Amino acid sequence: MFKLPKIILASASPRRAEILRTVGWPFEALPVNIDESRRDGEDAVDYVQRLAREKAEAAELKIRDQLIVAADTTVVIDDHILEKPVHEEDAKRMLRLLNNRWHEVLTGIAVVDGDSRATIAHEQTEVKFAAMSDEQIDWYVATGEPMDKAGAYAIQGLGARFIEGVKGDFFNVVGLPVRLLFELVTQSHEPLS
Repeated sequence: MFKLPKIILASASPRRAEILRTVGWPFEALPVNIDESRRDGEDAVDYVQRLAREKAEAAELKIRDQLIVAADTTVVIDDHILEKPVHEEDAKRMLRLLNNRWHEVLTGIAVVDGDSRATIAHEQTEVKFAAMSDEQIDWYVATGEPMDKAGAYAIQGLGARFIEGVKGDFFNVVGLPVRLLFELVTQSHEPLS
């Protein structure tokens, strides 16, 4: 039987923690704070991978000789990166952009082993929103759910009622692509009996 190694999750995200609990991956959460501002000219892939790396490095300063995992997720449509909305009108703007259209969700993952070696990668998933009326957008934003989510929605929450299709890793859209994480971790760790 394959035993998953315990990881330190460099995140305060309840969604990422719930994913790990769901798949039975032993972990300990270690929230970190970094500047998540995007740099001039930085594309979405570089952005999420850099933030994941910086989160993992910040965690490594606090705890050594542990397997550290960090992730960052963003939403992209028409080459526009949709981060977390800054206020309700911003959330409504994002949802109008996504309305009745496909978009991409990107998550960067950084895995730092006990020897300070970092492996960084990303996952991309396509998501299709159904048509939403202005009244539905207003209702959804008024629930408060969109306010701390990249792209202003939660596929695993109330926002699920507006999702028409997903191409790729569902867990990536929630914030932690489990299969990619498994591949990255098992590349550097032998299976344990």
